[in-house]
Amino acid sequence: MTQPSRRLMLSGGLALVSGAAFAQNPHAGHGPHHPHRDGQFERLNAPGRMDIPEVHHSQAYTVSPAPMAANPGRWQARAPLPIPRTEMAWAVGREGRMHLVGGYAEQRVDRPYHHVYDPAANAWITAAEVPRGANHVGVAVSGTKLYAIGGFIEQNRTPHAECFVWGADGDRWTAIRPLPEACGAIACIAVGERIHAIGGAVGNSFETRKSIDWHLVYDPKDDRWTRLAPMPLGRDHVGVVNVNGAIHIIGGRVDSFHTNSVLHHVYDAAADKWAARNHMPTARSGHGAVLYRGKIFCMGGEGWNRVYGQNEAYDPVADRWEAYAPMLTPRHGMGAVAIGDAIYVAGGGPQMGGGVKSAIHEAFTLG
Repeated sequence: MTQPSRRLMLSGGLALVSGAAFAQNPHAGHGPHHPHRDGQFERLNAPGRMDIPEVHHSQAYTVSPAPMAANPGRWQARAPLPIPRTEMAWAVGREGRMHLVGGYAEQRVDRPYHHVYDPAANAWITAAEVPRGANHVGVAVSGTKLYAIGGFIEQNRTPHAECFVWGADGDRWTAIRPLPEACGAIACIAVGERIHAIGGAVGNSFETRKSIDWHLVYDPKDDRWTRLAPMPLGRDHVGVVNVNGAIHIIGGRVDSFHTNSVLHHVYDAAADKWAARNHMPTARSGHGAVLYRGKIFCMGGEGWNRVYGQNEAYDPVADRWEAYAPMLTPRHGMGAVAIGDAIYVAGGGPQMGGGVKSAIHEAFTLG
């Protein structure tokens, strides 16, 4: 199968949807024909581009119970991914660019792809592939180094323990000490030079798959993992954000998306303790979570017969949530990062489960 070209200059659409329009009609913009979405999807079990699947329109849900913000912001279509992808787990920002690693693509669930988005050029670059292809790879950036932690080698199950770092020596990956135990869908975040790996799931079958409460930290100075206080309840597919050294873990699933959570906990590294914060308004998993303008924005996600488009933000000072303009295309398992004055959300599944992948890429800004 042909690899994507080393540099792809793909122009994004100009579709703009404001929060005011969504406030009047929460499903506005989700009709069957949208130029920036046409041909941007592909089934996991069959090759060939397609339009958004019909089931998306019955599963898409965008109504938030949180109060609408005074400035709900707006979304804009950006350059689509080179190929439809989903279940990367998360994305990370590094030196003003977004990185997506692993996931489902081209009828496999263990792709090693590494795509990089440059907002200034509105273009995607294909970077060195991660040595172990997987889905639900935990990723984090510390300084100029990008870390890839664990992941699943089958569809959302059968984890591996291998870990790698990219950017320390040009466009190539280097193996680091593996996890103490194999795990996938881990929430990874850097605090200083150290990488925290929290929660995730283990199990080699859907029947044995189980969420865990592990909290591991990797220190690159001595290439070693140590254990810290576990989070209060085992979860995977969570949102994770670092706010001034405090780690926020938001939402996620307890064993499956049948039992999605609204829980929101924050970790104090100095005390090695967890504390509860105001819960997320919409229970979901596989959502994006980023720090933007001092608030934690959570968008998208998955539930039973649901694919969420809610875009809800948490104010750490006021301990309060508000709703913002929902996504143009509700998705789960996508990558989301904040770069400059925008949030970029790329790829993901437009329906429950991993059966359809997307190349959709949309950006949110408060203007």
